[in-house]
Amino acid sequence: MLPAVAVTRARAEAPLRRLLSSSRPRLPGSQAQHTQVDVGGRRNGRGGSSGRAGGGIPVDFEQTREAYKSKDSLELLRSLLVLKMCSFDFLVDKNQEIMDFGKKVLGRKAFDQLMKMTFYGQFVAGEDHKAIRPLIQKNLAFGVGSVLDYSVEEDISQEEEPQIHSSAAGGDKGENYKNTIGGSQTYFYADESKCDQHMETFMKCIQASGGSSMDGFSAIKMTALGRPQFLLQLSEILVKWRRFFTFLASKQRKDSVDVLEQKLDLKQMQEFFSSVGANDDFYNALTARSEDASGLGTIDLLDWERLFDDRANLADLLVVPNVQLGQLEPLLKDFSAEEEGQMTRILQRMETLAEHAVKNGVRLMVDAEQTYMQPAINRLTLQMQNVYNKDKPVIFNTYQCYLKDAFDNLTLAVELSRREGWHFAAKLVRGAYMHQERERALEFDYEDPINPDYETTNVMYHRCLDYVLDEIARHRNANVMVASHNEDTVKHTLRRMNELALLPRENKVFFGQLLGMCDQISFPLGQAGFPVYKYVPYGPVNEVMPYLSRRAQENRGFMKGAQKERELLWKELKRRLASRELLYQPLY
Repeated sequence: MLPAVAVTRARAEAPLRRLLSSSRPRLPGSQAQHTQVDVGGRRNGRGGSSGRAGGGIPVDFEQTREAYKSKDSLELLRSLLVLKMCSFDFLVDKNQEIMDFGKKVLGRKAFDQLMKMTFYGQFVAGEDHKAIRPLIQKNLAFGVGSVLDYSVEEDISQEEEPQIHSSAAGGDKGENYKNTIGGSQTYFYADESKCDQHMETFMKCIQASGGSSMDGFSAIKMTALGRPQFLLQLSEILVKWRRFFTFLASKQRKDSVDVLEQKLDLKQMQEFFSSVGANDDFYNALTARSEDASGLGTIDLLDWERLFDDRANLADLLVVPNVQLGQLEPLLKDFSAEEEGQMTRILQRMETLAEHAVKNGVRLMVDAEQTYMQPAINRLTLQMQNVYNKDKPVIFNTYQCYLKDAFDNLTLAVELSRREGWHFAAKLVRGAYMHQERERALEFDYEDPINPDYETTNVMYHRCLDYVLDEIARHRNANVMVASHNEDTVKHTLRRMNELALLPRENKVFFGQLLGMCDQISFPLGQAGFPVYKYVPYGPVNEVMPYLSRRAQENRGFMKGAQKERELLWKELKRRLASRELLYQPLY
């Protein structure tokens, strides 16, 4: 166990309790609203839905013949059937019970075949990296690349059920959390050999993604490469450390400015530490490091968080407030050599995957997961980006824009990439666990980490997107995947690319949609020359069904609102019937 910090606690308790109770710290970005921005999404002046972007390249999302030229008529009928069924709440809510009943009535073999003809066939590419090759090649022939995702999900065991304190989730009480939220599972952790097996699976996925004329992506989950309990523990530590910075910023009346502008005056920090009876070591260490860096006697959040990286030398000095006890306590009191070893092993597996990706000309997409593990995932991903994104973007991090602190996290990462000299690379998503996260926050009485409504999330998404697009235009050293099924968001991106003179062939702005959804967006973009990718899951039928169940829950809002997509599918089928092309087969 790490040694305790040298703090004179007897004198500290009373004044520190008063100081802590007088100003409750907030996470950066937790203010109710950010400044509104123009989120775009408006139709062009003629009222049409086509647009011009990237130097005036036309993209028409209404031309069904071009949008569905990669599909035969049976595939269009299957899309209509599946999308319609996914619009019914009853089927979505009871999908697991319905599947269990189907297995009992039909038997496993017949049930698997039915799934391949319907839901599995619509959203999943095949059972293994060999079976998915034809679909990858067909999409590529029509201008659409692939982000491969081995989508086998397993529930976490009772023995590994995590004990998470709400400091990592946004609250103030210690509670026990299950690692399955509304059916959203992380990878099961049995031992280190299981993580090595997951790594080998990801390596096969990377191999399958390479070797094409269009550089591929491969998706990975950090929970597959290490113990989820460790990611929970590390997230709690990182959030506590950031909150202490925010608390100190509030004491210096700097918590109302943008997170990048918050700089702590070290002399005022010394006064605080003296007032709570702490010794001078922590202040002296910070002063020495800050003056070496800037000579200004201040420290910002990025430099503050870098102190954690030097924990081997500063372990005795890293302290955080304990509100209940009214005193400072060691940040790393529960971070032992075993946790250091687990972090090392996760990073080693990430290094192996990154090296394999570089060798095969593939980029890694680190998926976002639940909010209470995301701080650790972000931190480890940023460390890997600093190593492997020096010359080109190899590793992409995922930012969930339904989170209140999404913009702060993104801008901090962009600034970190500038200071450390690597290519910023991000995938922007709205988010996957909105309802489950909100219900969990309500149940355990901590601040809801999710934006209050869909429109606020749209504003956040476009704010983050515009920031990255501006960064690309200024320095050509950032990259973004616009992972969205929202047609207005895609049009907004195209307009901004045109305004900023960002050309598709620069491969700085990518587009992404899920396999089986929004072909009317993906294929017109690809045929117009924009780099666009389908998120392509694969795996055995019985093992991928939990993934399909989760996707149905996550995308229920979109599925219910997919009326336009169904109308376009009907339009194309009627066009083929009228022109005697019902037997159309795509040529490639």
